[in-house]
Amino acid sequence: MTHRLNILCALWLLATAALPARAAAPLVLYTDFGLGDGAVSAMKGVAYGVSQSLLISDLSHQDPGSLFAGAYRLYQVENYWPAGTVFVTVIDPGVGTDRLSVVLQTKTGHYFVAPNNGLLTLVAERDGIQALRQVDESVNRLPGSEESYTFHGRDVFGYTGARLAAGVISFEQVGPLLPPETLISIPYRHPAQQDGRLTGIVPVLDIAYGNVWTNIPKTLFDQLGVPYGNPVRLTFFRNGRRVHSVTAPYQRTFGDVPVGRPVVYINSLLCVALALNQGNYAAAHRIGSGVDWTVEIAKP
Repeated sequence: MTHRLNILCALWLLATAALPARAAAPLVLYTDFGLGDGAVSAMKGVAYGVSQSLLISDLSHQDPGSLFAGAYRLYQVENYWPAGTVFVTVIDPGVGTDRLSVVLQTKTGHYFVAPNNGLLTLVAERDGIQALRQVDESVNRLPGSEESYTFHGRDVFGYTGARLAAGVISFEQVGPLLPPETLISIPYRHPAQQDGRLTGIVPVLDIAYGNVWTNIPKTLFDQLGVPYGNPVRLTFFRNGRRVHSVTAPYQRTFGDVPVGRPVVYINSLLCVALALNQGNYAAAHRIGSGVDWTVEIAKP
């Protein structure tokens, strides 16, 4: 009887060892590859090769326009995902150079596998750095890809992120610890109040509708004491040169003004934004976004 139990236990161990790794966390992919070729599919194939039980989601695969815009998109979505989620972020103009491949663990318990080029500026700033590790490519690299230098999204980031999400490796097995100050940050103007006016930047545009988003939070805007329905003056600058100015009512939503009229509102990230009801404000007034686009807000 004991011999039979030993045989059954041995068979069970062999069977469970052959099972694919179980997914421990969602895996979110964010690249600038587009969907016109097989790059994104190759990344997903590598991930499913690690574990077919992975839950893979796409943040975006469009070119965000700049590293800072890419950083803002991560900032926009990250805190809606549960702790433990692994974000693989591949906007990497320095691929193949000596820039570091890193994994950031934030104090909220999220993981970001990315090039160390500024993409993690905003999530690190908001959520704090719990730990930062360099990817050890001697262990965490797709086998057989050693002679490939221009597709780290597949060979390093995607492979490492999948192994981390699936629980094949722990965070400690990613590679050696790095000092937090190793993480590169993109400098930008933080929101501020001075002499009755607010200043900030236009981090991104609402791509689908052309609404102009600012990084000025509602908590700061509320200090101006502007009731709903009252006018607000917004002035936009690019590299310090005045580009456009408008006075528009502060309202809850777009339909609170006539079609074709501007409105100041609080967007989904609880920051001040400017829109044209059923129109594209950014296109109509040639407003862009990025760290060189600044904004001033005041009572008229």
